[in-house]
Amino acid sequence: QVQLVESGGGLVQAGGSLELSCAASGRTFSSTHMGWFRQAPGKEREFVTTISRSGVSTYYADSVKGRFTISRDKAKNTVYLQMNSLKAEDTAVYYCAASERVGVDYTIPDTYDYWGQGTQITVSS
Repeated sequence: QVQLVESGGGLVQAGGSLELSCAASGRTFSSTHMGWFRQAPGKEREFVTTISRSGVSTYYADSVKGRFTISRDKAKNTVYLQMNSLKAEDTAVYYCAASERVGVDYTIPDTYDYWGQGTQITVSS
């Protein structure tokens, strides 16, 4: 089992920045592929970004590419999402997720085994 706890959400003006953290506990953090998803009201959960077990490989949704950065700190068992140049359309509940699977499409929510409780990001325009 992996437990995930997100923090860092809140209200920010358009153009501003926020950093989300996702602290992991339980099984070995380094054995899980990590991702961030988001869900706006009335919409399906949407892929944001993912990072490999080693932290070397990352992948971003086109909507956030160049504005968001994912990283992981193995010593702290934490994954981060730095969000810059925020837009109103970034408003959503953001979820951290962990996958123990190998060779799957990490942009799909069903490939993740563990989820955090979510944290609200509201961007005012």
